Amino acid sequence: MKQSVAALFSLSDKKAIITGAGGGLGKEIAAGLLEAGADIVLIDSSSHLEDTASELALLGGSVFTVRGNLADSIERENLFNKAVHKLGGTLDILVNCAGIQRRNPSEIFSLEDWQAVIDINLTAVFSLCQLAGRIMLDKGEGKIINMASMLSFFGGLTVPAYAASKGGVAQLTKALSNEWASRGINVNAIAPGYMATEMNTALIHDADRNEKILARIPAHRWGEPEDLKGIAIFLSSAASDYVNGSVIPVDGGYLGY
Repeated sequence: MKQSVAALFSLSDKKAIITGAGGGLGKEIAAGLLEAGADIVLIDSSSHLEDTASELALLGGSVFTVRGNLADSIERENLFNKAVHKLGGTLDILVNCAGIQRRNPSEIFSLEDWQAVIDINLTAVFSLCQLAGRIMLDKGEGKIINMASMLSFFGGLTVPAYAASKGGVAQLTKALSNEWASRGINVNAIAPGYMATEMNTALIHDADRNEKILARIPAHRWGEPEDLKGIAIFLSSAASDYVNGSVIPVDGGYLGY
């Protein structure tokens, strides 16, 4: 039986976890899922997490928080289990949005910075996908959305760990999709373009780099966190039931230029 367009995009009664939701991209994705009808748990280490949750709760629906460090393997699993408990013991949607950045020329980039970025941006993503996948495989359905990047496609400058981690996220997304698509789980990734967030403050304030970036973007502007709400709802909903293993750019046309 065919579904109406409203039903295709509805997240009514769905249970979602969004990491890195204390601000920036994660916060706006959380807002989109909430507005589409999902109950959500925000996982973040930010001291402002509860303030964010209170703000989002004004949109209606149920908003819960779990604060902690996703880099620690033991704590990460505890955070996940607490989040699932707050959602009533089940999970329909996981959005891996948490990420960090470190900048330095590659010849002096420290192993400590390398490991910190890989731990959050790649290892935690795999671990949370695995934990969510076990629940979703038992249910026979679920949606996992990972956060890739323009640096999943090219290397960038002075960000070797970030580039490696986001290349890994793209390949991990495809690998998980290969195993789980036939078992009811859609695993996809969003690749944001140059977004006006705190992570990109250094680029925005670098007049030369900023000018070169804008010159390459056909939309002639930096992206805003709100630009990801639509694609996140799509990938979380029944509208994307035949979308598997995709890394979808949301970049103002950057990759096509």
